[in-house]
This record gives sequence, C-alpha cells and structure tokens, in this order.
Amino acid sequence: MAKRKIAIIGVGKIAIDQHIPVIEASDDFELAATVSSRGVQHGDLPVFRTAAELYAAMPEIGLVSICTPPGVRHTLVREALDAGKDVMMEKPPTTTISELDDLIAHAARLDRVLFQTWHSQYNAAVDRAKAILFDQGVRSVRIDWRESVRKWHPGQDWVWEPGGFGVCDPGINAYSIFTKIMPFPVFVESAKLTFPANRQTPVDVEVKFKSGQAHQPDISSGFNWLEESGEIWTIHVVTGTGDDLKLERGGRTLRINGEVVLEHGDEEYAGIYQRFADLLDAHQSDVDAAPLRLMSDVFLMGARENGPDFEW
Repeated sequence: MAKRKIAIIGVGKIAIDQHIPVIEASDDFELAATVSSRGVQHGDLPVFRTAAELYAAMPEIGLVSICTPPGVRHTLVREALDAGKDVMMEKPPTTTISELDDLIAHAARLDRVLFQTWHSQYNAAVDRAKAILFDQGVRSVRIDWRESVRKWHPGQDWVWEPGGFGVCDPGINAYSIFTKIMPFPVFVESAKLTFPANRQTPVDVEVKFKSGQAHQPDISSGFNWLEESGEIWTIHVVTGTGDDLKLERGGRTLRINGEVVLEHGDEEYAGIYQRFADLLDAHQSDVDAAPLRLMSDVFLMGARENGPDFEW
C-alpha cells in the first residue's frame, strides 16, 4: 500500500524533534512538503510560506499535521478542512474551548478526519495505570510537573503572550494523562497562578481539585517552569486499596509500591501517527477536549500573583 502524503505546517522545535523523524520512519506516511512562515527548509522538500500556497501548488497532498503555536491554529485548521484536507493538531489544540468546538463541528460538516493529539496519553504505562485505578479506585493524587522553559521553549516569546498558556503548556500534558486515568470526574476547587511581573502567562501554578466522591480524595497539582535540575514529570496516586502508584518520566515509567513494573522509551509520537493512520482507515475523527476544559477551569478559578520578572 502506498504511503499517504502529508505536509507539516509549522516547522518549530516539536516538528523538528518529533514529527519529522517519526514521519520519515513511518510505514504509513510520506513527508511531502512543509509550510514555514520563516522559510525553514528540511532537506530538499518543498517549503511554502503559507498553507494556501501549499494547497494551490500540491493539491495531491490530502493530509496536514499542524504544529504551530495554538493561537493561530483555529484559522489554519479551518483553512485546511475547507481545502479538503484531513488534519492532525498538536497540543494544546486551540486557545479557547469555543474554537475547538467549532473545529469539531466544521470537520463533521465537511466529513473530514480531525485528530487532536495528546502525546503523553500514548504510553503503555498510562494505559496500565488507568486499568489499575478503574479496579482499585483513588484515595489521593499529587501531580508535579516541573521543567525549564529555557530548555524546552528557548527564546519563544509567544509562550508568554496571552493564549500562550505559559507553564500550563507543559502542564496540559499532565492533565491529558490525569483525565485519561481517573475513574471519576474531577473539578477545579481553587488555583493560584504566579505570573512574572513582565509577562502575560504564568510561570508557576498550584491547583486544588474536588470531586463528587463521597470519600473526597485529596487531589492537587503543581507546575513550575524554572526547574533547572532536570525534568520532574510525575503523577503520584495512592489507590483506594492503599497501593502507592507513580507515573514518572511523563508517563513512561510505572512504579507500584516503589518497584518498577513497566518502563519504556519515547514511543509517543510514533503512537499518535499510528492512531492517525487508523483513524484515516476508518474515516473517523478523534478529539478529546477534556484536558483543555480542565486547564481552562484553572484559569477561570485562578487567583493571580505577581512574581519576579522573567528574562531569557
């Protein structure tokens, strides 16, 4: 079976680090072109400044993977759907829930495949944790998501602008795992967001959750973007039967009562492209809005505090 031709729109760090290598190693997809407003070239592939130029010049490309910052994604996804393309979106999908709801409805009207990716969900350790919590229940959860913005978004000022999410950009990866593994709904009870005094998005966030469960489990999360000692991407759960469960390394390692029971490498982006191929075969969309909805509630419920200025 011939590979499906796909184009990447937005050739930034995540496209270069993950999307391009995974596509080039894929049995299902062939990278046929890129769109970069900065004219970033990849090998000898055609590069276009706008998506409209791509669609006009190479109409045979039926798929696009949109890897831009979320602020422009609604416009780009609508443009792609209107051009008859099936679409994969990087996370977070859009800056607002209303935009995401519109894209879901528009893709359905046009009978196009729309796939919202949450790469951290594509880990076997996450699936195992979900099964355990479904069986045992939850007594408490603590999420700690700490990393360096200077490492992961070097010089990218858009992350500090309205709609850039700030530390909630990596934090939503934690929530994509959290909303997948929890056996019952959770809601934001309170939140404290610390903003650099000279920036428009938070650098540190602390959240307390509540639920409708009679036993009222203790659930909280903390994000920080100035962690220079290495990444801390951990979800710590005490199950309803008292087992100590930890998802570490962003969902790639599962510990139970201190012992590693499952550990694997970085297979997340290979997983999302395999899922995209399956969706295309079935001509079905897959858009999980739960992580964005929960993060939006954090901002709605958040008490703002100003912290020190941030400079690169």
